[in-house]
Amino acid sequence: QVQLVESGGGLVQAGGSLRLSCVASERTFSSRAMGWFRQPPGKEREFVAAISYDGNSTPYAGSVKGRFTISRDNAKNTVYLQMNSLKPEDTAVYYCACARSYYAGADPQGYTYWGQGTQVTVSS
Repeated sequence: QVQLVESGGGLVQAGGSLRLSCVASERTFSSRAMGWFRQPPGKEREFVAAISYDGNSTPYAGSVKGRFTISRDNAKNTVYLQMNSLKPEDTAVYYCACARSYYAGADPQGYTYWGQGTQVTVSS
């Protein structure tokens, strides 16, 4: 069973920054794409960003492009989400996900394992 543990969430003022981390127990981490999704209060889960196994492909949702950056450190089995210029509408539970293969995108069906989530709250 793969475990994904997110950290780094919290309360921040609009315009501020946070960095989320997700550590995976998966031995084949370096050969799997990873993704971040979020679920705002009362809404469906939505795609935020993904990163290919080698870090060379990084698709983003339009709402976060230019403000968020996804990265990974395969030596540490860790994927990051740097979030800058945060807005109140970024408030959500953020989930890390491990994909089935080398590349993945916005479709949650492409992900096999999910973390428990970390709360991000942006105050206005």
